Amino acid sequence: MKINYDPTTGLAPAIIQDANTKTVLMLGYMNEEALRLTNETGKVTFFSRSRNELWTKGETSGNFLLLKSVAVDCDSDTLLIQAEPTGPVCHTGSDTCWNEKNTSSYEFLHQLESIINQRYAEPDTASYTSGLFEKGINKVAQKVGEEAVELVIEAKDSNGELFVNEAADLLFHYLILLKAKGMQLTDVVKVLEERNKHSKSS
Repeated sequence: MKINYDPTTGLAPAIIQDANTKTVLMLGYMNEEALRLTNETGKVTFFSRSRNELWTKGETSGNFLLLKSVAVDCDSDTLLIQAEPTGPVCHTGSDTCWNEKNTSSYEFLHQLESIINQRYAEPDTASYTSGLFEKGINKVAQKVGEEAVELVIEAKDSNGELFVNEAADLLFHYLILLKAKGMQLTDVVKVLEERNKHSKSS
């Protein structure tokens, strides 16, 4: 990975993003040594411009940033660091340095919807999802019903792994059913948001 550090300071800005929620947590600066230590230790390390020294996020507070990946932008002069925070990131105690909540956006569900949409628009004979669409709405709805029953059965037992796998199967087929009906998850979320507004006002 070639990085074009600032020729005057030897630094490059590093955007820190939560690897799971995709929330931007903070902005820091790294030099070559800080990046090397980050990769070696697995804990995000910066170069402090005010103290003129290296520092590992969390070395005082215990709220480390555990490294997941490093990427560089198209100009090779800005880093994107994906990490898992072990606590609040900002020194004020906030989740982020912009005083925002670091909550999950379930980004992968949107990615999964995109894949389902593609299987619908561009059928693939080798695709299970395309095959379901081809069989029609009745088969898709039937499959959702079957998965729901299987989830209820597992809910009565104590095997958490089987339960969560059945829950995943149901959610997957539910997304397929939404697409077959010409809808998406955002349509359902809007209904829930409206219901929440009414419940608060009543």
